Amino acid sequence: MAFEDFKVRSYDGDLDRARLELLERRCEVGPSQRVFLFTDTMGDPISRIRNSPMYIMLVAELNHELIGAIQGTIKVVTMKDLAKVGYILGLRVSPLHRRKGIGLSLVQHLEEWFIGNQVEYAYMATEKDNNASVNLFVNKLHYVKFRRPAILVHPVRSQPLKISSKIEIFKINEENAEYLYRRYMGLTEFFPADIDKVLTNKLSLGTWVACDQGGRDQFGQDGIFPTNWAMLSVWDSGGIFKLRIGKAPVSCLVYSKVSKLIDKVFACFNMPALLCNMFEPFGFYFLYGVHHEGPVSGNMVRALCKYVHNMARVGVDCKMVVTEVGSYDERVRPHIPHWRLLSCLEDLWCIKALKSDERESFNELTRIPQTKPLFVDPREV
Repeated sequence: MAFEDFKVRSYDGDLDRARLELLERRCEVGPSQRVFLFTDTMGDPISRIRNSPMYIMLVAELNHELIGAIQGTIKVVTMKDLAKVGYILGLRVSPLHRRKGIGLSLVQHLEEWFIGNQVEYAYMATEKDNNASVNLFVNKLHYVKFRRPAILVHPVRSQPLKISSKIEIFKINEENAEYLYRRYMGLTEFFPADIDKVLTNKLSLGTWVACDQGGRDQFGQDGIFPTNWAMLSVWDSGGIFKLRIGKAPVSCLVYSKVSKLIDKVFACFNMPALLCNMFEPFGFYFLYGVHHEGPVSGNMVRALCKYVHNMARVGVDCKMVVTEVGSYDERVRPHIPHWRLLSCLEDLWCIKALKSDERESFNELTRIPQTKPLFVDPREV
C-alpha cells in the first residue's frame, strides 16, 4: 500500500465516534510480556484530553476506515523557565496497517499543529521496552530520551489499610492547596501554570495533608510548617474512562478467582493488594502533586496513600490507585504502596525542541540529570 493512500484530518465526533471505538478495541495497550490494559472511553473518544487548556485529535483514514489516531494537548509549564509544551498521547495504528508510515505521518501533522500554536517543546511517554515507539520518536523524529519516571500501581483490596495513629490527615481547600503547590512545587519540572484549573476541576477530589498528630491546628500559621509533613491530591480518572485487564497470563486468571478467599484468610498479613474483578471495566484514582518535607516525611506519604486506598474502597468501580514519580524521587518511592506486576518501574519520557532558537536551552535541559521532582499532570494520564 502506498504511503499517500491514506489522509490525515481532524477528528469529527459525529462521523468518527463509532469507528474510533472500533480502532481502540483493535489496539491493545501494554507490552507483550505483561498484562494488557484496554481503555473504555465510555462513548467519548477524546475524554482523556478534554480537560486540557488546548487539545486536538487527528485521525488517519483509508477508504472510509479509520486506521490510525493521535491526540495532543498544549499548556504552559515550568521547564528551565516557563515554556509552552505540547504533549503527544493516544497514538494508535490498526494492526493490519502498521509499518506503512501512518504513525509517522500522524505525529508530523500533530507537530505542525503545535508549531502553529507557538509550542516550544513536544514530549511523549512510552515504556522503555516499546521498541516500535522508541524507534519512531527517537530514531525517525529525533526526540531525545529525557526522563525515566516510575508508574506505581496499587490494586484496591477488600480490607482497609491501617494508618498509624501518630499521623494526622486532613483535607485542605483549593486555595490553600494552590498556595502550597506554587510555593513548594512551582519550580518542579512540568509544573502547570494553571494549577488552579487542575485543582478546581470536577475530577479532582481534593488535596490532603499529613503531619504529626496534633499538628493540624498550627499547620501553615504565619507561614510556618512542621518539620515533617506531606501532601497529595487525588484525581478520579474513572470519571472519564475505564480500564480492563485482558490477555493476562493463566496464573493471573487463576489468581483472580481465588483472590477474595486469600484476602479473607490472610487479611492479618501485610500482603500485596490482590486482583479482584479486574477483568471487568474499572476506574482508578490518580495521585498527583505528591510532595513531602522533612527527614521522616516518607511515613506520611505512605499514610496518605493508604488513606486514598481506603477512600477508593467505597468509590464507584475504583479498583486501583496509581501515581507516577520521577527518578529524583527515589527516596519517596519505597513509601508508595504498589504492585510490581502492574507497575512500570521505568517509564520513558522523550522530548523535542520545535523552535530553532530553543535548541541551546534544549541541549542544556537534556544534558543535565534530573535534580528536582517531576510533576505529572493528571489531565494527561
